[in-house]
Amino acid sequence: MSEINDFKDLKIWQKGIDIAEKCYFLTKLFPKDELYGMVQQIRRSAASIPANIAEGYGRRSTAEYIRFLNIAQGSLNELETHIILSQRVGLCSQTDISFYYQKRGG
Repeated sequence: MSEINDFKDLKIWQKGIDIAEKCYFLTKLFPKDELYGMVQQIRRSAASIPANIAEGYGRRSTAEYIRFLNIAQGSLNELETHIILSQRVGLCSQTDISFYYQKRGG
């Protein structure tokens, strides 16, 4: 088992960063008129996932950490909603968003 020295050692934070990075690349494909619409929504919710995990870890209280993990879960759900809608309205294809649906487990 690996040692956890800070939030960057958390596998869930690493996966969150990977998703956020992929979302930034995904939204580069979107039309420019979506810059202040769906692009901003996807990037904000994607970045919020690892940010809340890191912030919760930094609080050093189990109750606070759990609260921030719950916030991160909410951001993940929000992101999924934006991704589904983007695909349904033709801003991206199922292939473009396949990274999101790959197995995210350990």
